Amino acid sequence: MKVAVLKETFPGERRVALVPAAIGPLVKSGLEVVVESGAGAAAGIGDDAYAAAGATIVSRGDAFAADCLLTVRTCGANGHAWAADRDRLRPGTILIGTCDPLGEPQACREAADRGVTLFALELVPRITRAQSMDVLSSQANIAGYRAVLLAATSLPRIFPMMTTAAGTVTPAKVLILGAGVAGLQAIATAKRLGSQVSAYDVRPAVKEQVQSLGAKFVELPIETGSSEAAGGYAKAMGEDFYARQRELLGRVVADSDVVVCTALIPGQKAPVLVTREMVARMRPGSVIVDMAAERGGNCEATVPGETAVVDGVTVLGPTNLPAEVPFHTSQLYAKNVATFLAHLVKMGLPDVSTDDEIVRDTLVARGGQLVHPKVCERAGLPPAPSV
Repeated sequence: MKVAVLKETFPGERRVALVPAAIGPLVKSGLEVVVESGAGAAAGIGDDAYAAAGATIVSRGDAFAADCLLTVRTCGANGHAWAADRDRLRPGTILIGTCDPLGEPQACREAADRGVTLFALELVPRITRAQSMDVLSSQANIAGYRAVLLAATSLPRIFPMMTTAAGTVTPAKVLILGAGVAGLQAIATAKRLGSQVSAYDVRPAVKEQVQSLGAKFVELPIETGSSEAAGGYAKAMGEDFYARQRELLGRVVADSDVVVCTALIPGQKAPVLVTREMVARMRPGSVIVDMAAERGGNCEATVPGETAVVDGVTVLGPTNLPAEVPFHTSQLYAKNVATFLAHLVKMGLPDVSTDDEIVRDTLVARGGQLVHPKVCERAGLPPAPSV
């Protein structure tokens, strides 16, 4: 089987699906690996490094002729660039990458119409044996770190307490909204920089994790019993819940120098946690970093992809933080992808059985149709027959 690594075409995407260190094990397993020329350039990896690792450097056209295509972004996750890729796909091609299957199911349907076997890496189940394949966690981890650094460089004060001959500088107060993978890394990074950290999450079960990192867990007098969905993800709640939540969070936000928003619901618009009124109550010079900007944002004042100043508060809306540090995020992503691909090969790729939970949860299209129940539902299609 010939496996190709594609050069990313989404604007600003600097990551690459495989790094040279991941090539050797795949070649040893019997796969032929080709890499599109320049695929790793934005991540600081030259074609010569891939060639030295055992890959063949090819043109984009030759890359699309491979049996299996590896990419960071495809289908709906690739935006307007998807159309050009879609028109190059051949029936029977195996396509692996992040696809935004729940947010943009029609793009996945277009891949199905092309006869592609499509695997969406966002859908890797959160089970023990799939941890090394979990691209959402590996990328969110670095994104949480990066978000705090952006806040630190935008804030007109320093994070740590300092006692000097000229007086004592009090530490900055940092509030993290959402204590998933990104939020926990944001907490750890803010603590390492010396700030006073608090965190809030709708899931009471994460309180111990927050406290283990040295942060204060913000508890609100609000019922949260059904706030956690399968796999540990936060569950979408009703608007009455979010309204009460915003009311109670207002005082905490107003007392913070930095707010890092990380709350996301898979496949849905991000819940609004910070209103414009809450922003107006913050001290001038305060900073909000909205990691949910790509999904509309947790803050009403967020402008996706831009930095806005609202009532003296700087609101950053980064939409692709992992791409800002592509060397290491590519390294982690490549490990996820290589492990996932090796699992599929072990399961008999291309004829993999959906009896395996990892295959069943990530397989979106096969045999000319969408086969994932949730994606079918989002696309307005009846449940797919067994595959």
